[in-house]
Amino acid sequence: MEHHHSHHHVQKDASMHGHHDAEKQMDAHEGHDKHAGHHTEDFLKRFWICLVLTVPVLLLSHMIQQMAGFDWTFSGDKYVLLILSSVIYFYGGWPFLTGLVSEIRNKNLGMMTLVAVAITTAYVYSVAVVFGLEGMDFFWELATLIDIMLVGHWLEMKSQMAASRALESLVALLPAVVHVEKDNHITDIALKDLRSGDILIVKPGEKIPADGVVQDGSSYVNESMLTGESVPVEKKKDDKVIAGAINSNGVLKIHVTGAGDNTYLQKVITMVKTAQGAKSNTQNLADKVAKWLTLVSITVGVVTFMVWFSGGETLSFALERMVTVMVTSCPHALGVAVPLVIAISTTLSATHGLLIRNRTAFENARNLTTIIFDKTGTLTKGSHEIQQIIIQDNQFSADQILQYAAAVQQNSEHHIAHGVIRKIKEKGLELWPSADFNYMPGIGVMATVNGKKVVAAGPNYFTQENISLPAIPDQIDQATDTVNFILVDGKLAGIITFADSIRDSASDAIAALKKMNIKTFLLTGDNEKIAEAVSKKLNMDGYLASVLPHQKQDKVKEFQSKGEIVAMTGDGVNDAPALAQADVGIAIGSGTDVAAETADIILVNSDPMDVVQMITFGRATYRKMVQNLAWAIGYNVIAIPLAAGVLYPSFMLSPAMGAVLMSASTIVVAINAKLLRIVM
Repeated sequence: MEHHHSHHHVQKDASMHGHHDAEKQMDAHEGHDKHAGHHTEDFLKRFWICLVLTVPVLLLSHMIQQMAGFDWTFSGDKYVLLILSSVIYFYGGWPFLTGLVSEIRNKNLGMMTLVAVAITTAYVYSVAVVFGLEGMDFFWELATLIDIMLVGHWLEMKSQMAASRALESLVALLPAVVHVEKDNHITDIALKDLRSGDILIVKPGEKIPADGVVQDGSSYVNESMLTGESVPVEKKKDDKVIAGAINSNGVLKIHVTGAGDNTYLQKVITMVKTAQGAKSNTQNLADKVAKWLTLVSITVGVVTFMVWFSGGETLSFALERMVTVMVTSCPHALGVAVPLVIAISTTLSATHGLLIRNRTAFENARNLTTIIFDKTGTLTKGSHEIQQIIIQDNQFSADQILQYAAAVQQNSEHHIAHGVIRKIKEKGLELWPSADFNYMPGIGVMATVNGKKVVAAGPNYFTQENISLPAIPDQIDQATDTVNFILVDGKLAGIITFADSIRDSASDAIAALKKMNIKTFLLTGDNEKIAEAVSKKLNMDGYLASVLPHQKQDKVKEFQSKGEIVAMTGDGVNDAPALAQADVGIAIGSGTDVAAETADIILVNSDPMDVVQMITFGRATYRKMVQNLAWAIGYNVIAIPLAAGVLYPSFMLSPAMGAVLMSASTIVVAINAKLLRIVM
């Protein structure tokens, strides 16, 4: 596993992996959020102060006075204008000027550079006019321009903050105060002081503050916010509960197993943060476009100036056109276009039981051509119930065979082991101790029980040991039953058969994928007959049977070598290498265990329909990103020529109007991103 991990790091965006990375990213992210929040308020404050100063600037401007038909001119009024405008330029323009410096330092020209160049040009020219240059000053345009740019920037920041707010809706699932029982009396403590091992009391209507196991009481609990499962789930003694779920009718006494950062919810939050922070291909594209747009704007601005000025227009007219081009083409909308969609889609998915760990893989989901389902636990319920126990050696009774099987299986996590243990409990038989436990992946288990060497294994054991496979009695239906052989000291003692039932939603899911032109294959360690029976029943495109865990990865590679874009769905335990190999690795049924390290996407409910929903949602997310990019770019294609004065003299875009258009385009993009909620 370790070895495999290192390989995986190289293969997929390494920053997605590793708990420490996630924590570091999380801290950085939290710092960044607070910082952004502070920034956002700062823009707003600067806006209000500048707005107040803009009023006298407007009233003192000769041009406004002429338009409005009043005359307040007095000698020296231009100096009052200069002072007021200087305050607006330096105070209101400060974030843009500092932004320009840092963008130049990082050799990464962007919006700040554009705005700073535009307002500085306008300001320097106007100052020159005050001190004797021929022409009209730009002061009122400069003031209104800075006001609108501050609002535009505030809007952009605010919409990006929506990203972290979406997260806060997850964080808000936890109560601040919790009731803890100590020495038979109940005290209220702060959530942060809660530790593993504490005993919690959760009253009706309250949120469950930590992961744990019910010790006493029974109630229905609503876990929909975490698992997407809309129906409340009944919880009674020994059932697991998860932090963030809402208790409905009864009082539960819970033994805490995971508090604070160890809760399932906290892992989900960390994961959503990491996914929001990770840039996908589309985001990188948007960044590139924004950079090019900045260069284009500066170039077009300078060219516009030269063309008008050399064509005999006044210096002020040529400068005004240049400033308008730069302001109008400011790529605010691009800055919001993709991050906002990412933030909303990641959080929406999490609240519907789809956890995205790898953004790029999620975006690739729209191109999938083939999905390979690992049968156990995904398309089938994964609960193997014992059908029959057939004695092969008369010195053992059926119960003894079951006891030997249970003794060997008790340390195994396999579905078959769970089935055996359930049966022995049901019958009330003694569970014997075992030693020297050994798990053979895809084959079976062995251990020493009562001094005898006991093996519980499937047919693969015999091929591996080069022993001929024992005859399988006629009363076993091999098309549906899994056969498990129990050998004691090398002799076949008995055969236990198990059957697994197909999930209700499996055939709907396969049918829906077919409609999307996606091929589906069944991958299983079971024999040909079972595999064929299940894949025929579900109308799948094919099956791969008797595949051992380590061969799963090769099977995925085979499909990829034929040019297929492959998703693999598995339970994340023995399918790890295959999940890592697939273009999109989907872990299913990992339930509250978010540790499916190698999966790109985790489906909290083990519902195959969620795979369909994930692809649909992936496509919708991609559509929104493309729409936003198209809008942001298209807007500039039209706005830049207008700003440059292509339609002069019949239509002219003023610098302030250009800035208003820029803000409007940002709002359109933000609203479009929010429409994603309707898809889910």
